[in-house]
Amino acid sequence: MSKVNIFCGGRKGGNISAVSAILVGCAVMAGCAGSAKPAAGGSLTDSRAAAYEAIDAMNRGGRAVPATAKPASPGLPAASASTIAAATRVEPDWVSSPYSVYDQNTYVAAVGYGENRTAAERSALVSLTAVFGQSIQAEISTITNYSEAMNNGSIDISENNAVREAVKTSSEMDSLVGAEIADVWQNGTDRMWSAVAVLEKQRTAMLYADMIRANQRLINEITKIQDAEKNSLEAFSHYRLAATIADANKLYATLLSVIGSNPPGLNPSEIKGGGDYRLEATKIARNIPIAVRVEGDRQNRIGNAFAVALGRIGFKSGGTNNRYVLNATLSLSSANLSGNQYQFCRYNVDAYLTDTSNDSRVSPYNISGREGHTAMNEAEIRAINSAVKKIDSEFGQVFDNFFSTNLLR
Repeated sequence: MSKVNIFCGGRKGGNISAVSAILVGCAVMAGCAGSAKPAAGGSLTDSRAAAYEAIDAMNRGGRAVPATAKPASPGLPAASASTIAAATRVEPDWVSSPYSVYDQNTYVAAVGYGENRTAAERSALVSLTAVFGQSIQAEISTITNYSEAMNNGSIDISENNAVREAVKTSSEMDSLVGAEIADVWQNGTDRMWSAVAVLEKQRTAMLYADMIRANQRLINEITKIQDAEKNSLEAFSHYRLAATIADANKLYATLLSVIGSNPPGLNPSEIKGGGDYRLEATKIARNIPIAVRVEGDRQNRIGNAFAVALGRIGFKSGGTNNRYVLNATLSLSSANLSGNQYQFCRYNVDAYLTDTSNDSRVSPYNISGREGHTAMNEAEIRAINSAVKKIDSEFGQVFDNFFSTNLLR
């Protein structure tokens, strides 16, 4: 690990939504899903609101068919001959009872409604996840870093064709992995739309089991680090990413347990989360001093802010001839507005970590803003105070997220 390179530019496997991987697991869990139409003007439940927020970026879905239809390929529903019942005036049975059409032993199904087709499809996919309550919805955040790491190529489980194709299909269709819009219908009287979303339980359970196995192999691979190389940012990033992957695996394992699936050679109860790997990363950080150098600093305010933030993560600060240096630049400039009695000072802070052994740069960070006062010197003081507050409140999280989603090599 002599050189620090970061895989953060290209993407593998398309544009995977940050929550798609977890939401498929959420959908698998249900034994049934609500299909009652919401009252006009009624408020959403907390769990439903959380589900809406989680798939806010989703704007279209795939197509499936009732369980009685012949599948196009093993484990995957095919499009029905009529495709969509939007033009019919006869209400399909699934509108009031989705499991009268989609076998409850095979599928999870839920109905959604909206003033247009897109809204109805989105509502159906939300309904497919909201039935699990806030306990699962709250854990969606744990999957965000995992999905981001998949996007930037740090996590690559493409050796598994089923996983790769499922992720690819989800990306292309901008929908939940494993979930599909089976049918839609427009009421000829009030012109409101209905949609039914379905998810095949067995296929999705197999997919998650495959993901767990592939993830565990990756964890084992990236945590094989020689002791002589452990006190490095490369090793730190490997264990932080391992924690991210393990957190995802733990959640997938929980979902498998809930649906009663116990795949061969895989005991969901024995899958551990990311706590141990995160602890090991913290131990590594304690042995890595990082010098902080700020060009243009005022009374070392910016430098101290960075040092405190790094200390919270576990790194030492200060020292000379350190391998790692956080280099930053503080720029102040006037930004006066015509006709305004206030004088404004614009600030900009650029920072990055440097590995002096090879001059590699990682974890870029930038903040900027503007503060005003009747006197320019006071405006500058306010600008610096504002920069310090931003560094104090956000730098640690930005730094942690970077190393939790990027693999340094």
